Amino acid sequence: MDDPLYLQIAARLAQSIRAGTLKRGERMPSVRALAASEAVSPSTAVLALRWLEDARLIEARPRSGYFVAARPPQLPEPETSRPERRSRAVALDRLGQQVMRLSMAPDIISFGAACPGPELFDQERVRRAMSRAVQKHRDLLCIYPTGPGMEEARRAIARHALGLGCALHADEVVITNSCMEAISLCLKSVTKPGDIVALESPTYYGFLEILQSLHLRALEIPTHPRHGLSVDALQLALQTQPIKAVLAVPTLSNPLGACMPPAERRRLAQLIASHDVALIEDVLYNDLAEQEDRRRAVKAFDSTGHVMICGSFSKTLAPGLRLGWVEAGRWGQVLRQTKEVQSGAQTAVLEMALADLLTQAGAGAALRQVRATIAARVDEARGLIAESFPKGSKVTDPAGGYILWVELPPQLDSVALYEACLAENICIAPGLMFSASPRFRHCVRLGVGGRWGPQHPRALRRIGELATQLLLSSAPLAA
Repeated sequence: MDDPLYLQIAARLAQSIRAGTLKRGERMPSVRALAASEAVSPSTAVLALRWLEDARLIEARPRSGYFVAARPPQLPEPETSRPERRSRAVALDRLGQQVMRLSMAPDIISFGAACPGPELFDQERVRRAMSRAVQKHRDLLCIYPTGPGMEEARRAIARHALGLGCALHADEVVITNSCMEAISLCLKSVTKPGDIVALESPTYYGFLEILQSLHLRALEIPTHPRHGLSVDALQLALQTQPIKAVLAVPTLSNPLGACMPPAERRRLAQLIASHDVALIEDVLYNDLAEQEDRRRAVKAFDSTGHVMICGSFSKTLAPGLRLGWVEAGRWGQVLRQTKEVQSGAQTAVLEMALADLLTQAGAGAALRQVRATIAARVDEARGLIAESFPKGSKVTDPAGGYILWVELPPQLDSVALYEACLAENICIAPGLMFSASPRFRHCVRLGVGGRWGPQHPRALRRIGELATQLLLSSAPLAA
């Protein structure tokens, strides 16, 4: 099926910008001029320009129109990861828990957590939704909640999933306490202790913690920093190893920020169906992707029920609600039974507040504002990294979100850097957290979505200075 007209127009303009035909700072055609030249309506022209703005290729200037955006100094990106081909039992220490705890401390300048700051959200809008929920449904506070969640919330989530390309039935959606609980429930529904789970490399440390708690083995799959998990490598692994589930974040993976191309998402859906294994798809970050086609979930291509889709709104709407959701495909009934035994239902009033927030007008505009704010912040951070970090460093260039993965020179120990930073009340996430093996010891994850003030750019520069000092004094790491 052909892309919508606005996407076709945006793609042509994006190609001209990336090729240098449209130069940095050059004024873009006005809405009226673009509509006339493309023989489309002004509304279609507006959509094309908004897509380019979301992609950080153009910027709006008050009363002046759109201009080709400046880009920060460029560093090379890390190469595709090459993990070992055997599975591993997960044996993490408490480093990840320590990083998360310190990241929340008020006296710490934190880049350690992938958590959004409250200033990114319309807090008054959230407060009003909570107040309405309590006023209209106060009786729910005195009723013990049961079942898969309030129908209103499940319908709102099913409607929201249309934006991910998914036609979900509300009665098959289960509300959970978080996206992490949804993922844990999925794993419990399709695996048993000792089974192998395939996942990206590097991967989110919280996934590894779940695998460790369930006594599952991790098989890391080569992953490209821009295009995500290698479907070819996964296919080989499925042919040669007894994989029981695949756990992946196809949109803005954590920590790489990779986005799998649409054609690869279709291939992935077909591949897992042909091998009759579950794909547990985390769509937590999809709404933060700059390009609309990257927000489309693998679940959108699932015709056999092999994709178990999990999400929440803690990165995009209201982190404090702590609600997630899952649609488990052919394992739906098993998951519901597991959920009832494990944790029962959630607070119904919170679910009604979530339903209110999801169905309010203006949600799309609010998301565009969040994407624009964090895109500018990521660009600033990448520029500071290019200026301040040791020669030979590499950094990802994610198509959305607020996570950067920095590959430092191989002889630098990121745990030593973490300790040096912590001595100056700066928190980072060492690369060791993101693999069952020690292969990413020279890497760090930096989250720039939290509270942001003048001290944060200074702290980023200081991290680079400390890394340079450690590099000059360090011996090569043992192989």
